[in-house]
Amino acid sequence: MENCKLLLFDLDGTLLRSDKTISHATLNALQKCREKGILIGVSTSRGEHNALSFIEELQPDVLIASGGALVKYNGVYIYRAEFSEEETRQMIETARKVCGVDCEITIDTIDSHYWNYRIDPKEQDHSWGDSIYTDFKDFEESSLKMCVEIFEDSQARRLQELLNECDCIRFSDGYWYKFTKKTATKENAILEVCAACGIKTEEIMAFGDDYADIGMLEICGKGIAMGNAINEVREKADLVIGSNDEDGIAEYLASINFFLSKG
Repeated sequence: MENCKLLLFDLDGTLLRSDKTISHATLNALQKCREKGILIGVSTSRGEHNALSFIEELQPDVLIASGGALVKYNGVYIYRAEFSEEETRQMIETARKVCGVDCEITIDTIDSHYWNYRIDPKEQDHSWGDSIYTDFKDFEESSLKMCVEIFEDSQARRLQELLNECDCIRFSDGYWYKFTKKTATKENAILEVCAACGIKTEEIMAFGDDYADIGMLEICGKGIAMGNAINEVREKADLVIGSNDEDGIAEYLASINFFLSKG
């Protein structure tokens, strides 16, 4: 911890509990870290505005959003990897050709999150906030990220082949795949943060639980898996701590602070 200059957290399944809140114990632990001069960051596949609705109390110094396509440091954009309007249209058309015209799609733009779900996701999960419905037929916006629900492995492979200029990762809690610019990954976003902050990757401690977090945990000085993380993440991590619903982060940070104070 004495060499740590940035604590970086995934949101869902990591910093957020299952009820999509950050526990008071975790917030208190992070405040103590801040008092030691350590920066606090969030790295999530959620879009910026959606992510910010969960971390208002935290006020992170660093925000990596849309899976690495957008990076902010001290409230200023330092990196943005967008698909043009035409590229976005072509991606949507390709997804429909491969996965069916009724396949479910989401699009992150700088300002909004769009979806075409048959069932309004906000009725099932209020954490989707101000997501906007569209049928994507005449969608004319540049985008940061596209997600597609794909049930057949063969379709997923085919779409990845056709969108070979994209970075593609599956989310473990369903059949959703994210597509961003090839360079728009959490680990590449971390390199942008390091350049802006003047820190080294080995001075970052990262926490995660899902496929999209593996590169992040590997590139940072210490990669920590939550107790609820998928096996692939646990195997790559330097350490596995308690789960997101058991204050794993708070307990781990408290134990480090305890030993430092004793020293």
